[in-house]
Amino acid sequence: MDRGDFWVSLTAGGLAGVCVDLILYPLDTVKTRLQSPQGFKKSGGFHGIYAGVPSAAVGSFPNAAAFFVTYEYMKAMLHTDASPYLAPVTHMLAASFGEVVACLIRVPSEVVKQRAQVSPSSSTLRILSNTVYEEIPFSLVQFPLWESLKDLWSWKQGHVVDSWQSAVCGAFAGGFAAAVTTPLDVAKTRIMLAKADSRTASGNVLSALHGVWKTQGISGLFAGVVPRMSAISLGGFIFLGTYDKIRRLLL
Repeated sequence: MDRGDFWVSLTAGGLAGVCVDLILYPLDTVKTRLQSPQGFKKSGGFHGIYAGVPSAAVGSFPNAAAFFVTYEYMKAMLHTDASPYLAPVTHMLAASFGEVVACLIRVPSEVVKQRAQVSPSSSTLRILSNTVYEEIPFSLVQFPLWESLKDLWSWKQGHVVDSWQSAVCGAFAGGFAAAVTTPLDVAKTRIMLAKADSRTASGNVLSALHGVWKTQGISGLFAGVVPRMSAISLGGFIFLGTYDKIRRLLL
């Protein structure tokens, strides 16, 4: 990646991140409160759904910028013409590296945001590992699917997809990834919102999932799946479509 590509990825990714976070923040608040062990109403219901938005806005630009700079760099470095079947693996690895770098920026603002949304106590260090555990599986599904859908659409129409088509692919990829990783999101939320002396607060994802399964069953593991899918589908449309459009304009 040359200097020009670096600044293009940084700017396009950062602006896309700010746009999607500000637009979809209320849905994220509702999702977090649905997953809270306190229950939706006791966590605030629909009151103050923009609580914590300043911390999210401040973290959005560097978080998204760091992800896409790393993603594009790793994608270029790992790219091979040997076999098209290896492309999804390249995208999975690039997305994983991108998420690790982005999480170092995302986690502090995520802790502040969820404290404001539900008012619990959390440990930033503990949240780092659990955010990585959730975000990497999500990206392992979302980005290879996004790239594959774009390639398929491009092949069918005989030319590279337009930005709006990239956005549609992003919506489908995001929605699917959101659905299959909802239990991990529930576990992360429960850990972040757990009382300091509770078993859940230890930060063990499997233990948190088991606890939810025992007390609430399958419905508990998929708590908030509808607003999560709605938010991330719309988010994928805005985020990846905006990134693609700004990147093309800057290039």
